[in-house]
Amino acid sequence: MSELTLDSVRADVAEHLFLEPGEVDDDADLVEAGLDSVRLLDLATRWRGLGAEVGFADLAERPTLSAWWGLLGASRG
Repeated sequence: MSELTLDSVRADVAEHLFLEPGEVDDDADLVEAGLDSVRLLDLATRWRGLGAEVGFADLAERPTLSAWWGLLGASRG
């Protein structure tokens, strides 16, 4: 099973936005960049499967990579 790292989270987000990981801005609003509710739910499900305690509402509330990484890091200890 994969490990949850900032690079893997960035890659997951990039995949859903059809971008390269280096093109994902840490502070960009990812909903405005094209992530819809289905993709947000998919990301939350994927990351929960890797041990993160994060849900759709958590991601939707603050839709930036830096905010998500803060949530994901905090949820893992």
